Amino acid sequence: MQPMTASAGLDRFWAVVPAGGAGTRLWPVSRASSPKFLHDLTGGGRTLIQDTVDRLRDLAGERVLVVTGGAHAQAVREQVPDLPEDLLLTEPSPRDSMAAIGLAAAVLERRDPGAVIGSFAADHVISNRPALAVAVTEAVEVAASEDRLVTIGIEPTYPATGFGYIQMGPPLPGHRTARRVRQFVEKPNRQRAASYLATGEFRWNAGMFVVRARVLLDLLARWHPALAAGLREIAADPSLLESRWGGLEKIAIDHAVAEPAADEGLVAVIPGDFDWDDVGDFKSLSGLLPSGEGGMTVVGDPHQVRAIDAGGLVVTESGRLVAVVGLDDVVVVETSDALLVTSRERAQDVKYVVQALRDEGRTDLV
Repeated sequence: MQPMTASAGLDRFWAVVPAGGAGTRLWPVSRASSPKFLHDLTGGGRTLIQDTVDRLRDLAGERVLVVTGGAHAQAVREQVPDLPEDLLLTEPSPRDSMAAIGLAAAVLERRDPGAVIGSFAADHVISNRPALAVAVTEAVEVAASEDRLVTIGIEPTYPATGFGYIQMGPPLPGHRTARRVRQFVEKPNRQRAASYLATGEFRWNAGMFVVRARVLLDLLARWHPALAAGLREIAADPSLLESRWGGLEKIAIDHAVAEPAADEGLVAVIPGDFDWDDVGDFKSLSGLLPSGEGGMTVVGDPHQVRAIDAGGLVVTESGRLVAVVGLDDVVVVETSDALLVTSRERAQDVKYVVQALRDEGRTDLV
C-alpha cells in the first residue's frame, strides 16, 4: 500500500472516541451505569462527551466515530443525537482500549483503506482548541506519510504520579516538531517523576494516538495476531460481534502496540502545548473550576450550599441543602443514594470505596 501524502491527511482523518470506564475515583457521581463522560463536570452546560465531540468535529467534520458499551449506547445517542447510526459502535462487554480502538480501525479500514484515525478519550478536558488543532494536524501529517504510530505528549506542569510518561528522542526529519519516542514509562513515584521533569525529555501520556487504520492493525498483528484477525473478521461480518467479542484478548493499546512499537523505533510524539486534564479525581476536578466565596468550589446549584469558614469542593445533585462549617480542603459529594466526605489530598483513595462496595455485592451503588 502506498502511504498517503501529507496534504491528503486531514481529508481522510477520522476521530475515534472510546467512551468507556466507570471513573471510580469520581464516585458517587460517576458509576458503571452513568460514567463521568455522561456528566457536565465543568459547569459549561455540555457533558464531557459532548464537549469532546464538539472539538473533534472542528478537525474531522462529521467523521467522528464513538465506541461505547451497550449499557451507555442509548445515553450517547441522546447526548449526541446527530451522530449517524453507523458511527456509533457498541461493545457487548468491556475488553479494554485495544479492542475498542481496534474495532473502530477495522471498520474504518474497510470504509477507506487509507484512513488516518485519531483516538481521543471521551472524558478529558482540553481548554485550548487552536493549540490542539496544531498538534493533531502535525500528527496526522506524520501518520499519513509514514508507517508510524503517533502520539501527542502533554507538557508536564508538576511531577504527577497518576499519569504515564513518554520519553522523547531526537527530532523526526521532515516534520516541524515531531520527535522519535525512546520509551513509554508507567506511572512513577514522586521522586522519579521529578527526575523526569528535570531532564526536559518527558511528556505526559494522555492516551492520544494518531495512525493509519491499516498500520495500527498491521502493528497489532505483529504482537497479538489473534486479536487483530478477530477485529478484522468482525468488521467484515458484523453479525459475528456478539459471538466473537467475548473471546478477544483484553489489553490496553499502550501495552498491545505503543510500547513494543516504541522499542522498535516506530512511534513518534508531537509535543502538545495545550491545557489537558483527565479529570481523574475530585482534586483534579476542583482545579478546573473557579473557587466560589470563601474558597469553596461548587458543582451543582450554588444556592444549595452554605460554607462557613470552609473551603474545598462540594458536588450536589439531590437538591438538598449542604452546609460545611470549619473544614478546609474538604470534598463533599452527595447524590440521591450516597454521600462521600473526604479531603482533596485523599481523593485518589475514593476508588477503594468502590472496590469495597463491589466486594460486598452492592452493585446498586457502583
